[in-house]
Amino acid sequence: MVLVELGVVPDFVIRRGVRYLLQARLDQERRGGVEGQVNYHMEFLESVKSRNIAEQTDTANEQHYEVPTAFYTNVMGKHYKYSCCLFRKPKWSPGKPAQPLTEAEEAMLTLYETRAQLEDGQKILELGCGWGSLCLWIAAKYPNSKVTAVSNSRSQKQYIMQQCVARGLSNLEVITADINDFSPNDHGTFDRCLSIEMFEHMKNYKELMRRVSTWLKPGGMLFVHIFVHRSLAYHFEAVSEDDWMSKYFFSGGTMPSDSLLLYFQEDLRIMGKWAVNGEHYALTSEAWLAHMDDHKREVMPIMEETYGPHQKVRWFVYWRLFFIAVAEMFAWNKGEEWYVSHYLFEKP
Repeated sequence: MVLVELGVVPDFVIRRGVRYLLQARLDQERRGGVEGQVNYHMEFLESVKSRNIAEQTDTANEQHYEVPTAFYTNVMGKHYKYSCCLFRKPKWSPGKPAQPLTEAEEAMLTLYETRAQLEDGQKILELGCGWGSLCLWIAAKYPNSKVTAVSNSRSQKQYIMQQCVARGLSNLEVITADINDFSPNDHGTFDRCLSIEMFEHMKNYKELMRRVSTWLKPGGMLFVHIFVHRSLAYHFEAVSEDDWMSKYFFSGGTMPSDSLLLYFQEDLRIMGKWAVNGEHYALTSEAWLAHMDDHKREVMPIMEETYGPHQKVRWFVYWRLFFIAVAEMFAWNKGEEWYVSHYLFEKP
């Protein structure tokens, strides 16, 4: 790992190592054959009901969202979409991004509009708004809608509000809150709630779905975009040095199974469900990696500012490893193993 941290190990070697770890993860989670997997899955579902809605929120926030905005300016597309994008031709090759990232960002944002059944004039809540790709998009496209976005990051709120001023948007409010404590009581109820890659940071889905149902009007809908494994659900836990992604990038995280949310319909009922092949995410992460490499001169001072002069190279490498690992994971089995799922729930 020392040589890797120095940045002297070629990418093709790193990718082989990542694939080895992915296979090891699958072997570990598939223990006990089909009977053992189903039993474990049901035990997993039961166990999360007694946990907090989210865990290690401060650590997870520091790992991604308190890195200076300038870093993401050099990595993401025009809309700062820090989640899976949608490509016209999702054919992945290692180290090769596809069409322009901004175009793929806009394609996915447009797809959300259709699948969430958005209309002008609705009251809309976004949970886990990131750098504002979706809430800013909605506020601009639906000027008669009132949009409330929730983030656990001060820097994200600051950036989004700056964008509101620059774009002349007055129908968007950003609230900084831990999801464990958040309640929009003074905002009334909403027609739509959308969440893009936030549920992977959650644990107690039963309680989360119950709370969301209280924030929706009767007939209101929850749209969720999460990454999933086709059948396995597991926690990201740093139990060995091989679990560096859990330790440095996804503390308190969950890998949901494709069916996980369908077990929590006490308060909201499923109305629609879709899958997005994992190669779309692989191409997204390859694009982030390429942008970071292309802007190394701009990124290295940010690494020094964030992690210190003696850690800047190490963390530049860690971010590259993260993007490579994401790409390799979602490209596995031609995007049919890990991928993205969309769900539309309705409050009866």
